[in-house]
Amino acid sequence: MHRPASTEILKNGESYYSLVIAVAKRAREIAEDAEEQHTELLEKPVQVAVEEFAKGKYKLVEQEGIGEKAE
Repeated sequence: MHRPASTEILKNGESYYSLVIAVAKRAREIAEDAEEQHTELLEKPVQVAVEEFAKGKYKLVEQEGIGEKAE
């Protein structure tokens, strides 16, 4: 199984922190969906989420103004 590196997923200017948060949120969704449907996951939710981001099924969308100093 190929485990994509963060450099394969991140585009120019995207933050590693944002990727980690997005993957964690998606992994939580995957785990909750599996629990609701009473299905067993063959892979860990985090691995599924990372693969989805690597394949482009999901992408990072950062809000403007985050990380900027308020005046």
